[in-house]
Amino acid sequence: MSTALRYGGVVSGGARGPAHRRVEEPTRVSITSVLEGLGTALPPRRLTNEEMARGLDTDDEWIRTRTGITARHVAEDDVATGDLAVDAGAAALKSAGGGTVDAVVVATTTPDQLCPNTASGVAERLGFTGAAAIDLNVACTGFVYGLATAAGLLATATSERLLLIGAETMVRFTNPYDRTTRVLFGDGAGAVALRAGRGPPSHSDYTYEDSFLRMEGREVYRHAVHRMIASLTAACERSGLAVTDLDRVVAHQANARILEAVAGRLGMPVSKFPMTVAEHGNTSAASIPLALAAEPPTPGERVGLVAFGGGFAWGAATLVWPQLSQG
Repeated sequence: MSTALRYGGVVSGGARGPAHRRVEEPTRVSITSVLEGLGTALPPRRLTNEEMARGLDTDDEWIRTRTGITARHVAEDDVATGDLAVDAGAAALKSAGGGTVDAVVVATTTPDQLCPNTASGVAERLGFTGAAAIDLNVACTGFVYGLATAAGLLATATSERLLLIGAETMVRFTNPYDRTTRVLFGDGAGAVALRAGRGPPSHSDYTYEDSFLRMEGREVYRHAVHRMIASLTAACERSGLAVTDLDRVVAHQANARILEAVAGRLGMPVSKFPMTVAEHGNTSAASIPLALAAEPPTPGERVGLVAFGGGFAWGAATLVWPQLSQG
């Protein structure tokens, strides 16, 4: 991940100099975003399809064949999104060798309350009183938008080191009697520690574009496949890559059929698309870091990240995976 900054200007002549001087090429300084730690938090309670199907007009086979999901983790009633975010953030910092941060960004659709934001409480509980604290709500695309936000904070020297956390308690926001939506979601959190670095100039790797949650599955599927392909392709082009140059694509874990369709239409083997949806369900903004932690890339691998979520919103990023400490 990198963002290029350009500095420079026209130099005008003084009284003793020529009327005009040759304008030198602007100096290009690239401030890169360096990923140095990764951590996750999953509630201990694992809810299988068989358990979830009780009281719903469905069964394990119906859920598995349509979504690829076999189970999901569910937070207890006294566990908040912020609790999962704190645990994932602490794990990411441990992976990065400890230390402090000056900003905490939390991507979530299920904040602890409307005000104050969840990130403020997370920062305080982690001991970072005074750190900038930002919540982002872009549904399932939140982690990718969070990467863009983090890159901007680092590139402008607003922050030198920060935590980006995707955290969700989605299950409690689904209608317990709606089989088409209830079975899709799970709870969890994933976090990365990022710091500012300097590297060769490059283009930005980013492209953007009632009381219960409800999803129109077919419409989402159609848009998700198209938009994820388009945004990942655009991100690769900005990085000077073809999509097929990527060693792996870690996509938002919404539905196995979506990921299989994206891989097929890009002409890439499904083996390049790690899948955790079977065990986690759809954990919204937490799904990408959870998938990264479940099957960590090898240092030096070119990794694509891509997501699509409610709104609709979509985004993609590319990065070269670093060597991470084991904490």
